[in-house]
Amino acid sequence: MLNISHYYFNTLGGQKTIRPYWRNYFDRTDVLIYVVDSSDSKRLGETATELSDLLQETKLKGVPLLVFANKQDLLNAKEGKEIVRELKLKSIRDRKWTCLECSSKHGEGVEDGLNWVMDHMPKKG
Repeated sequence: MLNISHYYFNTLGGQKTIRPYWRNYFDRTDVLIYVVDSSDSKRLGETATELSDLLQETKLKGVPLLVFANKQDLLNAKEGKEIVRELKLKSIRDRKWTCLECSSKHGEGVEDGLNWVMDHMPKKG
């Protein structure tokens, strides 16, 4: 069982016009979970840019990063190693990170990701 009573969770999403407001929610962030649509090859470049910008935010300095390569249940989904390459994750040196394949539709891989999150969040009282 996960004890998450001392952690703060924010779920952010939305189109380009909403993204500038994300930084209003970065205070006390313990971990960043970034969900990628693995079946949308056309938007992976945009996604890589957005992630790179997020990782430059002062309030997110050193915050562990979990990338969920979602929609693995679809035939055209890119594998996790392709997502790692597309998002240039191997260039990240200032934080712990991982990329895990998942299907939120079927729940596959989600628990593994949340376990990684709990293992890599700063311990709180």
